[in-house]
Amino acid sequence: QAQPMASGGGTVQAGGSLKLSCVVSGNTGCLAWFRQAPGREREGVAGIYPEAASTYYAASVKGRFTVYQDNAKTTLYLQMNNLKPEDTAMYYCATARGRGCLRDILKPDNYGLWGQGTQVTVSS
Repeated sequence: QAQPMASGGGTVQAGGSLKLSCVVSGNTGCLAWFRQAPGREREGVAGIYPEAASTYYAASVKGRFTVYQDNAKTTLYLQMNNLKPEDTAMYYCATARGRGCLRDILKPDNYGLWGQGTQVTVSS
């Protein structure tokens, strides 16, 4: 599996939108987005298990963020709407093989392959 490549971060005002992209290839398990703000632990934001078409969201983003893949399953997206200042963080995509990640799809420890981060800054 190749390392995921994330892009699409930027600076927006509160209430705005951004779409993050992550090129993934050869993945046969879970795909997820995580974020880490300065001084805080990395946290799971949204995950997807394509084999079952299942999606999972952290409570803090549910209803505002949408995770999905393209039909070719080569790119993972995170559509972020109604952004808030507390969404400011470095965002990472990660992949995991197999089904073990389903124990907790938003737990960073369940992922073995990480991309470089992309910064999202939301101003008030």
